[in-house]
Amino acid sequence: QVQLVESGGGLVQAGGSLRLSCSASGRTFGSYTMAWFPQAPGKERELVAVITSGGHTYYADSVKGRFTISRDNAKSTVYLQMNSLEPEDTAVYYCAARRTPQAGTPQAGPYNYWGQGTQVTVSS
Repeated sequence: QVQLVESGGGLVQAGGSLRLSCSASGRTFGSYTMAWFPQAPGKERELVAVITSGGHTYYADSVKGRFTISRDNAKSTVYLQMNSLEPEDTAVYYCAARRTPQAGTPQAGPYNYWGQGTQVTVSS
């Protein structure tokens, strides 16, 4: 079992930056694929960034060049650096963990563990 706790959300003006953190419990953090899923009001969660246990990354087109996902296995933490934020980035951002190996892909899931989310609000 893995517990995930997000932090770092807040209110920022358009063009600004935020860094989200997701701390995980458990001793096997390094073996998990980690991802961030924002959920805007009235919309489904969407995958925007993934980092595998080997450090490979994937980004949705909407955030390429603006967001960077990284991980520190020694601290059992994954980060999402968000730059050039836009009002459309406003959402609750959820951290998720995926056990490996299992059927599916990092982009399609499934993801097995979820955090409670942290609110990101970008004002225009």
